[in-house]
Amino acid sequence: MTDRYLSVDQVAELLGTTARFPRRLIEERRIRYVKVGRHVRIPESAIDEFVQSRTVEPLWRPRTGFRRAA
Repeated sequence: MTDRYLSVDQVAELLGTTARFPRRLIEERRIRYVKVGRHVRIPESAIDEFVQSRTVEPLWRPRTGFRRAA
């Protein structure tokens, strides 16, 4: 249990969004969360997993040759 548990507002600040975005993720069950009484907490590892799973890596394309300007 070494994870920090963050509030919705803390997660929103971490992701650079409004609080509405993490609340929507929770409602749609797209992210792990913990209910503590009436409070909702999100483990830091869940945020890391969410970001990693949605990270798009750039494509590397070799140059097809040099083109001359007209």
